[in-house]
Amino acid sequence: MLLTAAKDFGELVFRLRRVASGVVLVRLSGLSPISKADIVSRAIAQHTLELLGSFTVITPTAIRIRKIEN
Repeated sequence: MLLTAAKDFGELVFRLRRVASGVVLVRLSGLSPISKADIVSRAIAQHTLELLGSFTVITPTAIRIRKIEN
């Protein structure tokens, strides 16, 4: 699983059909590092099984999980 803040991974996964075991895109700009770590760790703990094989976007107000079609 890849944890990143780079939006380019969405294109690699969906448009270019690159295989991934899971990508988590963190969109939490403007928050403190402690707040970011708290939000990400809670999301991973609550959605562990759903994150595998998915492209996930974590924002301050939502978590979007989309299965990656291989």
